[in-house]
Amino acid sequence: MLGSGQLSMSQGWTAYLCLASALTGLFVPAVAVKEHDFKKCDQAGFCKRNRAFADHVLSNNEWASPYNILAESASFKDGQLQATILKTINDAGETVRLPITVSFLESGTARVTVDEEKRQKGEIELRHDSKARKERYNEAEQWVIVGGLTLDKEAKVDYEDKTQITVQYGPESKFEATIKFAPFSIDFKRDGATHIKLNDKGLLNMEHWRPRIEAPPAPEKNEGEENSSETESVAETAETPAVDIPTAYPGEDQNTWWDESFGGNTDSKPRGPESVALDISFVGYEHVFGIPSHTGPLSLRQTRGGESNYNEPYRMYNSDVFEYILDSPMTLYGSIPFLQAHRKDSSVGIFWLNAAETWVDITKEKESKNPLALGIGSKTNTNTHWISEAGLLDVFVFLGPTPQDLIHKYSELTGTTAMPQEFALGYHQCRWNYVSDEDVKDVDRKMDKYNIPYDVIWLDIEYTDEKKYFTWDAHSFADPIGMGKQLESHGRQLVTIIDPHIKNVDGYSVSSELKSQHFAVNNKDGEIFEGWCWPGSSNWIDGFNTAARKWWATLFKYAKFEGSMRNTWIWNDMNEPSVFNGPETTMPKDNLHYGNWEHRDVHNLNGLTFHNATFEALKSREKGEYRRPFVLTRSFYAGSQRLGAMWTGDNQAAWDHLEGSIPMVLSQNIAGFPFSGADVGGFFGNPEKELLTRWYQAGAFYPFFRAHAHIDSRRREPYLAGEPYTTIIASALRLRYSLLPSWYTAFRQAYLTNEPIVKPMFYTHPNEEAGFAIDDQFFVGNTGLLAKPVTHRDQETADIWIPDNEVYYDYFTYDIIPTSKGKTVTLDAPLSKIPLLMQGGHIFARRDRPRRSSTLMKWDDYTLVVTVGKDGKTAEGDLYVDDGDSYDFEKGQYIYRKFTLDGDAKTITSVDGEDRKKVKEGDWMKKMHQVTVDKIIIVGAPASWDKKEVTVESEGKTWTAAVEFTPAGKGRAAFAVVKKVGAKIGADWTVSFA
Repeated sequence: MLGSGQLSMSQGWTAYLCLASALTGLFVPAVAVKEHDFKKCDQAGFCKRNRAFADHVLSNNEWASPYNILAESASFKDGQLQATILKTINDAGETVRLPITVSFLESGTARVTVDEEKRQKGEIELRHDSKARKERYNEAEQWVIVGGLTLDKEAKVDYEDKTQITVQYGPESKFEATIKFAPFSIDFKRDGATHIKLNDKGLLNMEHWRPRIEAPPAPEKNEGEENSSETESVAETAETPAVDIPTAYPGEDQNTWWDESFGGNTDSKPRGPESVALDISFVGYEHVFGIPSHTGPLSLRQTRGGESNYNEPYRMYNSDVFEYILDSPMTLYGSIPFLQAHRKDSSVGIFWLNAAETWVDITKEKESKNPLALGIGSKTNTNTHWISEAGLLDVFVFLGPTPQDLIHKYSELTGTTAMPQEFALGYHQCRWNYVSDEDVKDVDRKMDKYNIPYDVIWLDIEYTDEKKYFTWDAHSFADPIGMGKQLESHGRQLVTIIDPHIKNVDGYSVSSELKSQHFAVNNKDGEIFEGWCWPGSSNWIDGFNTAARKWWATLFKYAKFEGSMRNTWIWNDMNEPSVFNGPETTMPKDNLHYGNWEHRDVHNLNGLTFHNATFEALKSREKGEYRRPFVLTRSFYAGSQRLGAMWTGDNQAAWDHLEGSIPMVLSQNIAGFPFSGADVGGFFGNPEKELLTRWYQAGAFYPFFRAHAHIDSRRREPYLAGEPYTTIIASALRLRYSLLPSWYTAFRQAYLTNEPIVKPMFYTHPNEEAGFAIDDQFFVGNTGLLAKPVTHRDQETADIWIPDNEVYYDYFTYDIIPTSKGKTVTLDAPLSKIPLLMQGGHIFARRDRPRRSSTLMKWDDYTLVVTVGKDGKTAEGDLYVDDGDSYDFEKGQYIYRKFTLDGDAKTITSVDGEDRKKVKEGDWMKKMHQVTVDKIIIVGAPASWDKKEVTVESEGKTWTAAVEFTPAGKGRAAFAVVKKVGAKIGADWTVSFA
């Protein structure tokens, strides 16, 4: 749902806002987002300073970096190098001490952390009235890192002298880090070749703390002369007194050192300038990916110089950027500072652990060893410049060598995807707002009437009593239990929105408890912060406060949140946080969180802490109930993948937003947060029927599949589209539901290793350079399904790039696609058809019986689809099944099968995929073992398999099953259908064509 502004409201909503504004002075959000509502780099003092610093350094051949490691301070022990960097701050040679730790981890990851040495009391003081904590924020690790920090005690010093030290580490000591002392820099090598360089360009800049020196009083003016009442700092005074103020370079702009204004708001900046910046170079890499969420291509653009560049850095400052523009480095709702570089045969990456506002410049340069080569044989280096407003310099370095290695090592640190409830992978029906409980029940009935499957219906803010969360509007939602029971009887769920802003009003127990127990975020003066959001005057829960989180959990108890049920789940919106009257529609940076950390230190973590509080709350709604929560978040950070799903925010009902959603979702997947999707149909506006239909076809391949619409948008439930659109949309939904077993299996892999759910070409085929920049097609899990959604009006064909020499079949017709590796094939794609291919060599599971929800499918039999590989002999696949609800899978209550086609033996077999011994079966497993494989479809079946029946062997028994064989013809592959197989899904079995 949008936050800081809207288009014209519905009539009743407009009346409410006008009345509230007239009577109470309620802040009314602006009409529409504009780029100038959000900062550019030159409007953010620290970004502007560091960019100017970079320009100075890169244009000055005589520049000498002031950062040098004190050689005698360097020591190496048990996989960790510790030393002190001396930063020279003036011509007199005065220095600031910056402790540096380089940790080499068992995983093969390296970590570089630079802090600022704590000062002696009186050496530096904050503004006299500030309560902000006087140190660099060092607690991000507590929220983000869950493992992977064990030191590699086998790491060893390979070379050391007074100028540098080289450490060998990682698997078989294939990795090296050479730490150079003067000036400080680090080269990271794999197999002897440099891949990543830190501070190679000399852009390291840690703005050390310094005293604020006030200017002397301005001289009195003679009568008639202007007299300024403002007190200026030395940095802002035209005639600066003779005081030594260290700057990063001559002529540095000091105007925003101690306060900064934007959009009518002033940031007091009590600690002064404290940014951290570093250049990180990827040697020989042209393509870089990651750092979501942004619009634009998957392969990130240059931000300075070159063609097709943005001339503005990528920004990460979680914000309520409703109705966002496309192909832009503007910040959006969430951020993951994990960047990967890729070239043929090699991937490397870095993770920048800093929760403050961050900007990233990207430039590319050609490098040739032979100056006469004229570019021939040169390689491209990608240079990045990372700039954060505050905090530590804390960067993790991954040396690959594969994309899979990067995501696995990153996930050892930040965690893997939460194992979702199975219903969460179904279709979610949402709008702002369903107007009553009767409206919800009517939509539920009509979805059944038109045979349209769905699992979840959602309620936006209007269900509450005057925007008071944990309440229901007594008139419109008088019977929430009756509503929930109807949904429950159809195997469906309800999601209600609960945001972090709490209405500041008397007589509302949640508000009074929040304030009386000091669980709210404070302003810079240490008083409870008051801002404006949907309820009007609001206070914000502080998710960093342990006691506040425990209190938050009590509010979700069934007895406390009356009207909620076991099938009620939660949507956390507006958790950037969105503050309508705040700077850039968010919270002032000098607000204070628990422990007196400034909001500037933790801003990008804020959404994660609220998401976490709700996630943990749903685990304890009732004693003895320990079910997997479902919580959708809008704001996120690295580690949010452990807590649930996200979506890309308030998009528009436009073809380009449909097209742009695919690289956005792919970017989330490769950055370790795969449970992602976009609002199907577009949040703002009214999609034409062709667009709506194509969006459902694309949405059927989002990991998170939800339609959503603005309050002023016309109703657009699928049954309202009319024919042929309703039938086509229903077909796309049924395709999603039939493939739920394979989607769920893909999520299990993401739970184990954080593998992407939908995978771009560079990830699946890292040696095929032609595919590196392709971001409009993708593979689904390990099924071999290759999807290319149609994203343009009146388009009736689709061009799919084929990444390998494997055989490909049309999913719907079994036609063999006549193409080869590196070629593009054009497929027919009328409105009724989704371009979807099956790569040979796979076996994946479906459930083909149409049902109204996933819950009602849980005991249905399975269909296995076998796509015979190009060799005509092989295929393999897997299936994971659990109860789809509880944590019993952690106790071994699940089924995991491996399927194999052996063309020589003419068999298809199923075995336990983990070679587990006999597991003590609970009630669910006992019942699940009665579910069978009903049908096996072999696409590309050899002619020798043209038989009337096959033999099935399982659990000491043998029987036959009928076969229907269709020979090849007119471009279509031969296929065989084995009917009524009858083998139990959890048992070992063999189907033999011999």
